[in-house]
Amino acid sequence: MKKAIIWIIGILVALCLVVWFTWRAEIASINSVTPVNGNPYLYQMEYKAGYDLDDLIAKDIDENAELLDYVVGRIGKGLPLKIKSAQVADEDGNMETFNCTSFQVRNASGEGFLYGRNYDYFKNPTMVTISHPKKGYASIACSDMSHFGYSLEKLPDSFMSKLSCLAAIYAPVDGINEKGLCTSIMALPKQASRQDTDKHDVGTTIIMRLWLDRCATVDEALALLETVDVRHDAAVGSGYHYMVADARGDCAVVEFDKEDGWKTMIVRKEEGQNSMLVTNHLLSRKYYTTEPDPAVGNPHSKSWWRYETAGSYLQEHNGILSPEEAQECLSLVHWKDLVWENGTVEDTQFSNVYDQQDITLLLRNWNSYETTCRFRL
Repeated sequence: MKKAIIWIIGILVALCLVVWFTWRAEIASINSVTPVNGNPYLYQMEYKAGYDLDDLIAKDIDENAELLDYVVGRIGKGLPLKIKSAQVADEDGNMETFNCTSFQVRNASGEGFLYGRNYDYFKNPTMVTISHPKKGYASIACSDMSHFGYSLEKLPDSFMSKLSCLAAIYAPVDGINEKGLCTSIMALPKQASRQDTDKHDVGTTIIMRLWLDRCATVDEALALLETVDVRHDAAVGSGYHYMVADARGDCAVVEFDKEDGWKTMIVRKEEGQNSMLVTNHLLSRKYYTTEPDPAVGNPHSKSWWRYETAGSYLQEHNGILSPEEAQECLSLVHWKDLVWENGTVEDTQFSNVYDQQDITLLLRNWNSYETTCRFRL
């Protein structure tokens, strides 16, 4: 009996060692998932596990379900894990409540530039992921946790329930890297890019992870963009455009031409300007209009009103803001308990101000908008 007990203990110890050596980086990442300042809907994670963007690109993954299956394979290493996204279209195929505002301005409080960003969506928990990849730049990135299965009713409050948090590394909606490069995503209903050439495909958020990991300047980001096809998941019911800005003050909006094979359209910050702004309608000359038009943007989200309101504030300050003024500008166009005709309720899930010189993030979460949380590399 004694020998049997010793044998069982030995097997258990061996299994524990196998688990530890196989998943030690994932375990360390999961253990780092904690609520920020006790806020049950705002979490932070230091991502320490490995990931291979070259491998991901080679697999031409351009749909959210495929991406989550890939993530499960990387995390589970053969175990039957499952992650399900809550990001789906409504019965009409629309995602009309996913709306955002982004801008770059010159920093009035010191050298460099600030990058402001409102993420307007449903009330969901938020993840701030800090990563130091072996191949690439360190970064701070924010994710909507509903994209990998969480909700206000399903939170990462135990070790096993935190497993899906590891998917955050593949799902940034905005962020900054150690070189001061910032990027964010804004929705454009029914304009899902389906670029289709002989290049490898990348999905909605992977292009931003690539920029954060591999690019220090806007020019580098645009050069990288030319090497892949950006394909948005048509099942989600929305397309997107992106803002990318660097620490030198260069800034661009990346859009896709639905009338010409989804060719990339680039709108650059005008020479001599201190700021650039984008909301949820196209800025490219071919489509730009000052009047709300569902063919080029989202009138339901008051995109044109937000563009005019935030733009007027930036103009009044000549595109030069302090971090506090950048937060004020975001406050002018943020939502709180905005109820749509279909009964859904939209909030500004978070408001971010990135300091591109100091490489810091000042974040205000929807359920604690009077509190500013600071993150840095």
